[in-house]
Amino acid sequence: MKVAYDPETDSLTITMRESRIKESDEVYPGVILDLGYDGEIVRFEILSASKVVQKLPKIPVVLGE
Repeated sequence: MKVAYDPETDSLTITMRESRIKESDEVYPGVILDLGYDGEIVRFEILSASKVVQKLPKIPVVLGE
């Protein structure tokens, strides 16, 4: 899993896995979900992230086992 914040576009991207994206859907205003060809989640993108996530430069990342 990879978490990246782009201050230029004010977007936060959470990549669950590396895979080609088949389709994207805005599942909530400002939240885009990207799905792979297998129908599983590839990544999330949060637009205007600084308005909804505090302390963006210091986001802790917890990886599952």
